[in-house]
Amino acid sequence: MVRPPDPLTLARSLPRRFTSPLRSPWLTARLGMWLGIAFGVCFLTGVLSHLVQHPPGWFHWPSRPVQLYRVTQGLHVASGLAAVPLLTAKIWSVYPRLFAWPPVRGIGSALDRAAVGLLSAAAVFEVVTGVLNIAYWYSAMPFGFLGAHYWTAYLLAGAVLLHLAAKLPALRPAAPPDPARRRVLALAGAAAATVTAATVGQTVAPLRRVSLLAPRLPGVGPQGLPVNKTAAAARVARADASYRLLVTGPGGRHALSLADLERLPQASVELPIACVEGWSATGTWSGVRLADLLRLVGAEHTDRPVRVESLQPDGPYRESVLDPGPARDPLTLIALRLGHEPLHLDHGYPCRLIAPNRPGVLQTKWVAAITVAPR
Repeated sequence: MVRPPDPLTLARSLPRRFTSPLRSPWLTARLGMWLGIAFGVCFLTGVLSHLVQHPPGWFHWPSRPVQLYRVTQGLHVASGLAAVPLLTAKIWSVYPRLFAWPPVRGIGSALDRAAVGLLSAAAVFEVVTGVLNIAYWYSAMPFGFLGAHYWTAYLLAGAVLLHLAAKLPALRPAAPPDPARRRVLALAGAAAATVTAATVGQTVAPLRRVSLLAPRLPGVGPQGLPVNKTAAAARVARADASYRLLVTGPGGRHALSLADLERLPQASVELPIACVEGWSATGTWSGVRLADLLRLVGAEHTDRPVRVESLQPDGPYRESVLDPGPARDPLTLIALRLGHEPLHLDHGYPCRLIAPNRPGVLQTKWVAAITVAPR
């Protein structure tokens, strides 16, 4: 009869089973530096994106330059995806320490292991939920993505700072690495570059042909632009002849039919749709300047926010609010056409908001009402 191994003996022998000459403090430090840069860019751009979408009273996002949100959110997603192979390599370089024996050598050791555990768990959670978000796989997350991802980012940032504070005093100049370890580092960097090239084409159009993993690509969708939420998903039916756009301000209220909107002065702008999932695409939009509609209700010089509501019956983004500056910007339209055609229903027919330097979720589609906030 074969006796099972003694658990204590097995635990003590585990560190010897996870040895590799490729692991070294030099490799771990370099991977940590690259990963820290990726997480730092991702954290800062992510916090900025959250402020833009859910602005506190003190935060005001400008309408110019028109490409700014496109760049910052593209960086957010690209840096988060680049972190996936870097995080994998970093965990590989240190995971044998999980089996160190004895597992705890005192209070300081216990605190250090707990901090590293928290750091690792938060990093994996952020990367996994971010990937699930850009893949629109929300059913795999039994919790609200936005709040969980946002607040865990602060937890991760704090854990990184504590880890740095604990490790920096103990760092000593490492011996020059051998070529094999340099090759491991180069492999991790090449993997990060490959993941980036395979996805960043959803923002950088010239790279779309090599971006095989991108969830959205410029030029693919109705009228040559991608769509996140279709009219069917939003439970919006095609507007009929009874459609009226209600514009309300200090000078009264106007109910405008689609024909009324067509008779108003028309303008064309070239602006991107830049979505929080990282994809963006530029289109030529035509319609009525929002400033002209505000003029109809005596609000052309308003210093009050402007609320734009959708025909969509519910949902967290069925309405959005513009600060006075962006509302008066001549590039901000209630668009009726994309290119030379009326808007496709999935792009917001009969009309939608299109404003510069604004997340796609706040470019309200199927606009039903525009209201200047009362004093």
